[in-house]
Amino acid sequence: MLSQRFVTWLAAAALLLGGAAAHAQDARAPDQLIKEVSTDVLDAVKADKTIQTGDVQKVIALVDAKVMPHVNFQRMTALAVGRYWRQATPEQQKRLQDEFKVLLVRTYSGALAQVKDQTVQLKPTRPSPNPDDVVVRTEVRGKGDPIQLDYRLEKSEQGWKIYDVNVLGVWLVENYRNSFAQEIGANGIDGLIGKLAERNKSAKS
Repeated sequence: MLSQRFVTWLAAAALLLGGAAAHAQDARAPDQLIKEVSTDVLDAVKADKTIQTGDVQKVIALVDAKVMPHVNFQRMTALAVGRYWRQATPEQQKRLQDEFKVLLVRTYSGALAQVKDQTVQLKPTRPSPNPDDVVVRTEVRGKGDPIQLDYRLEKSEQGWKIYDVNVLGVWLVENYRNSFAQEIGANGIDGLIGKLAERNKSAKS
């Protein structure tokens, strides 16, 4: 069966948003955007042996080049932090975004070695009550059963931006929101920042 670690990494890569928008508007439809970005990421991994070994710096460079122009990291982090986001200072919000990005990269970089012959296939798009907020459904196909991987996108002035991913029926932002809320409730926003920084530091050592 296709490695679930690989699928989870692919979802995380899609969520490694940057907040830096492309200068020109991207006129691609949301399903076309997802198909092309997913294929670009898979092709880049397959072509680079150091990425396949989990080289974190190469993973960051890949995400910066292929993913960041098409995602909204600030919104994703805000949704994960939930109601506490508005209570955070601008400096705290920036630190949350920075630590969250590092956490995702380091957590899932090791799964890149699983990339072999996988491809991404689009599934039929379901009508959305809000034409500016849609879900693009895909399947990751390789050896074994196809794996569900869906993307939630919003329409912006620069084109469509990813802000959440569903892996095997679970939206990742909602999962993070639960754990983040527990940490903030116990130790405050700075406590969550410290917890993320601690995890990132231990992963680096």
